[in-house]
Amino acid sequence: MPSRRCLSTASVRWKGLFLITQCTWGGLQTLLGLILYLLHVGSPHDWYHGCLRTRWKYSSGVSLGLFIFTPYPGLQRPSELPSAYIRRKDACARIAVHEFGHAIQSLMLGPLYLLVIGVPSFTWARSSYFKRKRQTYRIAYTSLWTERWANVLGEHWLKEPAIWN
Repeated sequence: MPSRRCLSTASVRWKGLFLITQCTWGGLQTLLGLILYLLHVGSPHDWYHGCLRTRWKYSSGVSLGLFIFTPYPGLQRPSELPSAYIRRKDACARIAVHEFGHAIQSLMLGPLYLLVIGVPSFTWARSSYFKRKRQTYRIAYTSLWTERWANVLGEHWLKEPAIWN
């Protein structure tokens, strides 16, 4: 079995390669992610498996190269039941796995990511037409191939569950 030091070195190498690749091959989406990051610089940030994660006030997530944005699971009001907070915290963790899957797509597709993944995902998420269809016919958000693929990649790489509704 490899020593703990070897695993740590491999992790550092992977994160370094991830960072360099996102800043070169995935440079356009990383630049857009940096701009979005700067717009939300006051939000909490942390490193999430090589990505710079911003936890923002919105209920949805976004992935742009090196940067991922996920909901902040904080208490909504002081009287909130702990069970509601726990459910939201779990949902936020699952969204992070999903957004990490998009970061892997960015590594795979490079400059094609915004066209192949970004445009369909953005349209599926924001279009009132598709929102209405999903609600009317109870279609899961992850039924779109780009979203389902992000879940599969995120779960494969992180060995954690993604959001599937």
